[in-house]
Amino acid sequence: MAITAGMVKELRELTGAGMMDCKKALSETNGNMDEAVEFLRKNGQAKAEKKASRIAAEGLSTVYQKDEKTAAVVEVNSETDFVAKNATFQEFVKAVAVQAVESNAADLDAFMAEAWNEDASKTVNDALVEKVAVIGENLKIRRFEKVVAENGCVVTYVHGGGRIGVIVDVETDVVNDAVKEAANNIAMQVAALNPKYVDRSEVSAEYIAHEKEILLAQIMNDPKESQKPEKVINGIVEGRVNKELKEVCLVDQVYVKAEDGKQTVAKYLEQVSKEVGTTVKVKRFVRFETGEGLEKKNEDFAAEVAAQMNA
Repeated sequence: MAITAGMVKELRELTGAGMMDCKKALSETNGNMDEAVEFLRKNGQAKAEKKASRIAAEGLSTVYQKDEKTAAVVEVNSETDFVAKNATFQEFVKAVAVQAVESNAADLDAFMAEAWNEDASKTVNDALVEKVAVIGENLKIRRFEKVVAENGCVVTYVHGGGRIGVIVDVETDVVNDAVKEAANNIAMQVAALNPKYVDRSEVSAEYIAHEKEILLAQIMNDPKESQKPEKVINGIVEGRVNKELKEVCLVDQVYVKAEDGKQTVAKYLEQVSKEVGTTVKVKRFVRFETGEGLEKKNEDFAAEVAAQMNA
């Protein structure tokens, strides 16, 4: 069967694959469009496997809010920041976030095996593999988290064009513009100061004991401080632990918009609660920062181009 330019164009539009790849797929399948799509998907799978060993530490963290009570945050990684700015990649990340907000998957493996919302004949993993073939880099759906407010609302915030994605679950009997504005301010606080806990009730006794052990060792290794009385040393340790907890616990942090530079997040929420006539508190928050904990490549672009030219 003769392969026409129109057929190649149609297959390219369906798959996003290269012109020569589409022509070859149509030739191999005698012009059958469905079989050609499947051929390219299989070819894309082979490409994805070759790229899977590459470090994907760039990318985007984004959120999708379904309604006042339901939102999801996802992190999808790419190899380069250049691809993270690509419209095709950004659209895919948004689609993954939409998938996550509708998902009931308990873990990433279950999520990847789900039917893809945009085409139920594929899984999420299939959709990822196809994007790897189209974009030409290793891509990875690293993590997702869905948050559903039981009593109150959720707010979302994306910082730095997708470097940080935040969801805050606010517990309150009243949901109005004032509450949403306060919750958005808290989401920005979470993005900026990266707390680990909402309050001290979430901090384990093991964590505190471990920190005290480290601080005590530091003091005992200091020629001057180690000579102080035990009671004084214990006081120093307690003071330093409290200072650390103020940094890692959201409600103990200084509120970033505090006019006096001293008001804590807890005091700010008390102020908002008085204004709206009911208690407003943060039940939980989720913060994804793109690439955190991942090893990034130290690339020399000029050297890479030179290597390709000499290959």
